[in-house]
Amino acid sequence: IQGEDSGVAKRLILASTSPYRRELLNRLGLPFETAAPGVDEAPLPEESPAELASRLARAKALAVRDPDAVVVGSDQVASLEGRPLGKPGSHAKAVAQLELFQGREVLFHTAVCIAAGPDRDLQQHVDLTRVRFRRLPRADLDRYLRLESAYDCAGGFKAEGLGVVLFEAIESSDPTALIGLPLIWVTAALRNTGLDPLAAPD
Repeated sequence: IQGEDSGVAKRLILASTSPYRRELLNRLGLPFETAAPGVDEAPLPEESPAELASRLARAKALAVRDPDAVVVGSDQVASLEGRPLGKPGSHAKAVAQLELFQGREVLFHTAVCIAAGPDRDLQQHVDLTRVRFRRLPRADLDRYLRLESAYDCAGGFKAEGLGVVLFEAIESSDPTALIGLPLIWVTAALRNTGLDPLAAPD
């Protein structure tokens, strides 16, 4: 990929092992590599969900040390009434988490940080998505998770899949943010670094 300003080929690296973010970035048609950032995701005391997501996205982007690369780091934190919620990790925890969401609004803070060049110039953004959940019986929540085991997803569902049956409404400026990477912002930020999806080879 050629940078618009320098004419030097730039490598694009996604600092994530998430298959969801990989599939989203792949939509732009730009060749990229993936790298495991190895960042401790534990929240700090008194850290808000948005601050946590932003800090982790920045840490992931800076964890990949390649002066010739444009690195995309991202993190998503779900929160209910200001309290961050982790990925459930198991069926029982996922059911309990979805039960907690019934009839309530859950916020999803999806942060992105793009680091570019030897000086690691940063562009940062946090997208906010509001999700209102339906009231469903526990048996329906259990069945959903057996059909779509979203234990590794913030909130315990897959918005791009059957997870839509759980919702009453979604409010967002970018439909891809809830899946894990706000591509509207990412596209504009990548173009600032000289990586333009519209200029990519066929």
